[in-house]
Amino acid sequence: MATVNTNPGAMIALQNLSRTNMEIAGVQDRISTGLKVKSAKDNGAIFAIAQNMRADVASFSAVDQSLGRALSTTDVAIAAAEGISDLLIEMKEKALAAADSSLDTASRNAMNEDFTALRDQIATMVSNASFNGVNIVDGSTVNIQALADADNSSFITVSAENMTLSGSVVTLASTAVINTAATASTAVATITTSLENVNEALARMGTNSKKLELHQSFVGKLSDALQVGIGNLVDADLARESAKLQSLQVKQQLGVQALGIANSAPQLFLSLFG
Repeated sequence: MATVNTNPGAMIALQNLSRTNMEIAGVQDRISTGLKVKSAKDNGAIFAIAQNMRADVASFSAVDQSLGRALSTTDVAIAAAEGISDLLIEMKEKALAAADSSLDTASRNAMNEDFTALRDQIATMVSNASFNGVNIVDGSTVNIQALADADNSSFITVSAENMTLSGSVVTLASTAVINTAATASTAVATITTSLENVNEALARMGTNSKKLELHQSFVGKLSDALQVGIGNLVDADLARESAKLQSLQVKQQLGVQALGIANSAPQLFLSLFG
């Protein structure tokens, strides 16, 4: 039945045009944000999964920072231990020379001056081997722990190595001298033991440093993989969205024309009364 009060054709055309406009708005939103799922309204299940994965990525960032601090602290300690090892080698040479009973007093005193300067340098190295306020070679710290996972359930522990003079590693006394052949001979034996201990501690710290470095690299790769996974879930396919936008724009134009045609239909009734 033809009527001017109700225009079913115009209603249908308007509904289709409104639907097309909504689809265009959605496509434009995905293109502008680069996301096909930016909120729970878009896809609740995928959004929840992506949020959990984002939480893991953020947690791995904290893990990476923790590993970085532990690695830097260990590397600083290794640098100090290597320096101490070099000093002990030099001190052993001087102590061995001073242990020669045929050496004159003036020469032995000169060697003793060098020896005590090197001895004091060990103490200086130990006290300055800190990173971010943490020192694992001066006896102030038992060990350090770095986060190993995003759940705070696993840690990598680096044990401290007390390299202070008169300690368990560097057994050389803080007052050691080589001003006589006897004290020099004693110093040789003590330095030999200290050198062996320091080199063993260096091996342990080197292993821990490598372990931290490898795990930090693994955490970085894992974080990257998670971010790629998040992208696969929520990122929009811009090429596809661009093609869809062009298609919808054509559909929109046709919808406008269809609505115009439907709205002009009542005008035909005027010809009946001409």
